[in-house]
Amino acid sequence: MKKYMLQLVFTMVLFFAMVPVSAQNYATHAVKEGETLKSISQKYRVTPYSILQANKEIKSASDVKENTILIIPLNGKPVETKTKTKVEEEQEEEVKPIRFIRHRVKRKETIFGITKKYNITQDQLKRYNTNLYSETLDRKMILQIPVFPEVEPDEEKELDFEVYTVQPKETRWSVAHKYGISVDSLLILNPELDKTTNYLAAGQELKLPRPKGDSLKGQKTDLFTSYTVPPKMTLYSLGREYGIPTDSIVRLNPEIMKQGGLKEGMVVRLPKKRDTKGEVNTENFIFYEVKPKQNIFRITQNLKITREELFRLNPALENGLKAGMVLKLPKEKAKELEVKNALVLDKINLVDSINVENRPKLVFMLPFRLDKVNVADTEKAEELIKNRRDLALSLGFYTGAMVALDSIKKLGVSVDVKTYDTQLDQAKVKEILFRENLNGVDAIIGPLAAGPLDEVAVQAAAKKIPVIAPISSDSKLSHNNVFFSVPRDAVLRDKLLSYMEKIHKNENVIIIADSTHQVAHDSILSKFPAAQIAKIIDNKSLHLDRFLIQLSNEKENWVFLETDQPNMVASVTSILNSANTRIGETEEGKQTKVRMFTTSYNGAFEDDAVSKTHLSNLRFTYPSFYKESENDSFVRAYTKKYDGLVPDRYAVRGFDVTMDVLLKLAYKKNLFETSKYIGLTEYAGNGFDYLNDWTSGYFNRACYIMEYNNLTIKEVEQKNDVKSNL
Repeated sequence: MKKYMLQLVFTMVLFFAMVPVSAQNYATHAVKEGETLKSISQKYRVTPYSILQANKEIKSASDVKENTILIIPLNGKPVETKTKTKVEEEQEEEVKPIRFIRHRVKRKETIFGITKKYNITQDQLKRYNTNLYSETLDRKMILQIPVFPEVEPDEEKELDFEVYTVQPKETRWSVAHKYGISVDSLLILNPELDKTTNYLAAGQELKLPRPKGDSLKGQKTDLFTSYTVPPKMTLYSLGREYGIPTDSIVRLNPEIMKQGGLKEGMVVRLPKKRDTKGEVNTENFIFYEVKPKQNIFRITQNLKITREELFRLNPALENGLKAGMVLKLPKEKAKELEVKNALVLDKINLVDSINVENRPKLVFMLPFRLDKVNVADTEKAEELIKNRRDLALSLGFYTGAMVALDSIKKLGVSVDVKTYDTQLDQAKVKEILFRENLNGVDAIIGPLAAGPLDEVAVQAAAKKIPVIAPISSDSKLSHNNVFFSVPRDAVLRDKLLSYMEKIHKNENVIIIADSTHQVAHDSILSKFPAAQIAKIIDNKSLHLDRFLIQLSNEKENWVFLETDQPNMVASVTSILNSANTRIGETEEGKQTKVRMFTTSYNGAFEDDAVSKTHLSNLRFTYPSFYKESENDSFVRAYTKKYDGLVPDRYAVRGFDVTMDVLLKLAYKKNLFETSKYIGLTEYAGNGFDYLNDWTSGYFNRACYIMEYNNLTIKEVEQKNDVKSNL
């Protein structure tokens, strides 16, 4: 393994030596205590306005707070955003001409004059007269002039829309269902909505089609009611009572303006009040977005619902099923279906859903420490790899990633890859970002450390590039473009405690927790209020006499050990193993009477001082974000590629993280989009189930419960687990 690692390092030295260096044009700045927008602008000799323009999320000087990371344009200009090409603009234009008329060019006529005469744009004229792209306008030239359908004035168009205020617990799907439109239509009507999340904030205003009876067009008398204005009634309060905007009331009743406002005793016409019983939100319903080519039978089978109930909840189905339609379902169905952010997910086989036309552009940013490794000195290089965890992790991770690239290539997907050595240095990361152009990059994997990761995340966010954190589970800063591939401690803890709560009968629960694990202590106690608390001496060792009294000879003992001290783990496991032997047999036969658990598994439990035999005797159980690789095809591919080497934990993770990203990009070339519709995916030893925490990022919820049994570590079989969709 060391020999191959040295070869890999040497190859990277040659690779990175060829990377050119160019001048920087912007920087990042983490706001410190006491700093203001003005002081920061003076420090970098730029205007406050240019900083605001480069950081769209910062609306004013008051938003510049401690720990905020700013992009600083060093030339005093805002960071450039991607402009649309001519081809992209042409593709966006949907209006087509209904006919053409001929025009003979006269002397002294210009393109500008012709476009003004026929009320078209220069681009429209050239599109249907392609010779104008290369030739100048010439006398007697015959042109095709496109005639487009007449467009209603904006004022008329606005009559068909209203401003809707988002209510608490509403999602894009619930609002789309309420108005009978697709989510795509919602996004078109509201282009300012963030494309990287599904988040809607309570109080947010959206432009939506007016419900029938709320516009001046196609009015029916049975949709309206007469209303006599009482004393002190205002337009605002009347609109709020009937759930319609005040401008709708005025348009339906022009006499209001003629008489100088709403008057007591005035009889006005208003749309009948909407039925607000049973609010449509995530508290009451889950939602399903209809896909192309689906039919009612297939939907009822997939959603495990009867046709009658589906039509009762969605009366619009009487007019036919349409792709993009949002259906509401009872909240109780979430127990039978895979649901994410209140949206029912379809089972998608990513391997079978590959689009080979997608060519992902991937960037790796890992600390290979080429600044420290001297490939000429084999002995020192081997020692460095052995002693530096960051280097061992990076090299192991990268070897697994290379197998993933080989695997996706065999599936017909071409990948454009670039790799950079961050050297575990934030300054080096800045240098790389200043030098390299990230335009067109679909995903960045890395860096490992928190500081460099924050730096990359901020720069990538400006270009809407997702960043995958290989080992981080969180950040002190908020990054809505980061996928944290390691589950948070709280997720792992809840996984184990929920499982134990289900299987708990009458066991005697004891908690051993040092002072640094108070959160774990409190969480266990909240699930098992009758648990006993073991006394810890000097936060290092167990008070043995008191603890032995707490053990039960009649019930099975569940002992939680929450610490990151290897000596304490070794001592407690030894004591528990002895107690287990002492308790001995029962009338039912010999069985384990003491079991050990932890909600916070860490390196202390893997220390050489801890007996694996003791852990096995105690059926030691813990939550983990990874398990032993069960994918024989990956192991075979790895050993073949690396001359018989067996992949370690880091190599397995490198393969899994990279394969997950590549398959999702091959399915749809946008990780933010796929995260909305893809649930749990599992590979060689890791699972991924990202939940969008709106402004903070995407957090992996996939984890396992592992148990020592007969000197091996196995996954605990659980009923009703969500299976992989890969």
